[in-house]
Amino acid sequence: MRILLTNDDGVHAPGLAVLADIARAISDDVWIVAPTEEQSGAGHSLTITRPLRIHQHGDKHYSVTGTPTDAVMMAVARLMKETPPDLILSGVNRGANLAEDVTYSGTVSAAMEGALAGVPSIALSQVYAREGAGLDVSFDAAAHWGEQVVRKIIGQPMPRRTLVNVNFPARSADSVRGVRVVAQGFRDYGRLKIVTNTDPRGFEYHWFGLGQAEQTPAHSTDLEAVADGYIAVTPLHLDLTHHQSVASLAATFDQA
Repeated sequence: MRILLTNDDGVHAPGLAVLADIARAISDDVWIVAPTEEQSGAGHSLTITRPLRIHQHGDKHYSVTGTPTDAVMMAVARLMKETPPDLILSGVNRGANLAEDVTYSGTVSAAMEGALAGVPSIALSQVYAREGAGLDVSFDAAAHWGEQVVRKIIGQPMPRRTLVNVNFPARSADSVRGVRVVAQGFRDYGRLKIVTNTDPRGFEYHWFGLGQAEQTPAHSTDLEAVADGYIAVTPLHLDLTHHQSVASLAATFDQA
């Protein structure tokens, strides 16, 4: 199996090294094509207003001066064109990619791009406790459980234009309670916090904070799974059509 690794934290991120260990436990044919610098929050953005440059760091090890989407495109359409990947792993992200994060996340978007290219793709993220976390985030849960989780996922056929989003809880590997396959959750957008302050030159600036999570009675979402100490595995698909609304909306236009 030929595995392509990428992320949104940059080619030198510690989470990418963790992902490389996971991949090399599965295959000896591992490629890395990641953004040169951190691209967190880049979403599924594509660079079209400036040229991209590729830098080689070693055998099958490259960086691209662009977004995670750029990196996957460059890997599939150029660097690995003659030997395309069988699997794309994105991560391990420093921080959660839960609920509506999947629409903002460069980590998840890289896996989305892989799915668009017809390659089975998995996004992996390590949740951490934000209070007092500083720069040192423990990837213990991801490092210990990652290979097992990836092997389970790739052991099943992945439907076309789908991907899998995995989040490891913020706890030690031996205290992880197991794996739950759950739906994507949603936070309460109405509780979004915007912190406003003034910079040293007297200009006002704004910073987004994190909203609260909505709780479901059955604790059946990714948000709750990781909060309860489980690894959250969520299958996603790229078809954003709300099929239940097609007929009623079409009827509205037919009447018009």
